This record gives sequence, C-alpha cells and structure tokens, in this order.
Amino acid sequence: MLNDITIGQFVPGDSIVHRLDPRTKIIAIIPYILALFTIDNWQGYLFLTVVSMAIVLLSRLPVIYVLRGLKPMVLVIAITFPLHLFLTHGQPLFHLGPFTASQEGLVKGTFISLRLIYLVLITSLLTLTTSPIRLTDGLENILSPGKRFGLPAHELAMMMTIALRFIPTFLEETEKIMKAQKARGADFETGNLIRRGKNLVPLLVPLFISAFRRADDLALAMEARCYRGGVNRTKMVQLKFAARDGIAFLLVAVLLILSIASRNFA
Repeated sequence: MLNDITIGQFVPGDSIVHRLDPRTKIIAIIPYILALFTIDNWQGYLFLTVVSMAIVLLSRLPVIYVLRGLKPMVLVIAITFPLHLFLTHGQPLFHLGPFTASQEGLVKGTFISLRLIYLVLITSLLTLTTSPIRLTDGLENILSPGKRFGLPAHELAMMMTIALRFIPTFLEETEKIMKAQKARGADFETGNLIRRGKNLVPLLVPLFISAFRRADDLALAMEARCYRGGVNRTKMVQLKFAARDGIAFLLVAVLLILSIASRNFA
C-alpha cells in the first residue's frame, strides 16, 4: 500500500496542466474544494466527476497511475461510509443487528466518500504535475504579500516543499525497514490493535533516526553551498502568467458558480 501513495511525487511532462503556472494550480484548488463541498446532489457530483476526469486526461498522466493514489483512501472510506450509513437517521433500508441503515445515510455516506476521493485526486495531481522548485516559487510568490507583516514566506514555502518532496523518500525508507524487520521475524500484520502498535516500535525508531539523519545531511549540504533564502535571492526561471492561466481561472470560477447553482437542481 505504501507504493500506492502518489502525493508528493512529480512526473515530468509537457501537458497543458504541467505548463500552467504553479500559482494558478495552487489558487485554483481553493474554488475546486469550495465547489466540492458546495455540491449536495447527484447531478452536481456527476458534473464534478466529468470535470475531474477531464483534468486527469489533460494532464496526460497514466489514468491507472493517478487512480492508484486513491488506494490508501479505501480504509478511510471503509470506516466513514458505514458510520454515515448506520448513524444517520432517516427512512430504513435494512437492519444489521441492532443497527439500522437509512436511505439518507446511504446518500450522505456516498457524498462524503466522493468528496474524499476527489480531494485526494486533485491535490495529488498538483504535485504530480508541478516540480518541487516551481512549487516552492509559486508558494513563496503567493505568500509574499505577508512579508511586510513579518511572514517568512520563503522559509515557509521551502519547508512545505521539502516536506512534500520527502514523502516518497520516507515511504521508500519505510518499505525497506519493514522488509528488514520482517526478515528478523517482526510481525506487522497479525494480533490485536495494542499488539500491532507495539510491533510498530522496531519500525518507528529506525525511521525517526533516518529522518533526523536526512534532515541533518540536507541542512549541512545547504550550508556548504552557502544557501541563503529570501532577500536578494534570484531565480533562473521567473514565474509568468500566460493566457492559459487566465482561461484556467475562468473555468474554475464557472465551476464554482455552476456548483452553487446545482444546489437548486435537487
């Protein structure tokens, strides 16, 4: 399952989604999320499904690879869907022991599951189509108005990007440590919740040591290269809005308006 986590990874490409300014992609996620949480009927979710799949196809990334990033959501949905199904009051559908599934719970659980899926899908697409350097530049530029109030925009953008960049590295490190501990007889898959928690100690200790060592190595490498962020730091490639960015902003604005209007379709 660790190999199925795609968030934080970058896949080079030349699609129109790759060529969008990173600021456009970061800002456009906000109205998309607002639209996602505004829609409350089947017509709206059908429309959002078409829009989301169109964005995935425009990115020219393998659809299977993008959808593979949703596998870790299976456990979350497996927990949240039954909770909404059985704990939402409404017209009874069927009984399971002392619990009663309701029609309203079925609809609410399905909507919540779709929201989680689309949220992970689009945020994964941001990192899959944006290189860490452009993501840092985009975040720093968006946060730059806060500099006059003392906000360390460059440092915050750098920390967020490094955190995203190292997600795949730590997942790979976790996989290696798990295999090494299993070879020594460790068991991470059987036993009750408490036993499984105790079994994770031989995994977490070397993982934290590795994380601190990597952080120390990275800090030393940046100091050795006289890295200084923020003031007077120049960039090889300057960010620049293009016509396609204006079109993207227009489309997400239309998406948000239609999402609000779709509430009247029910």
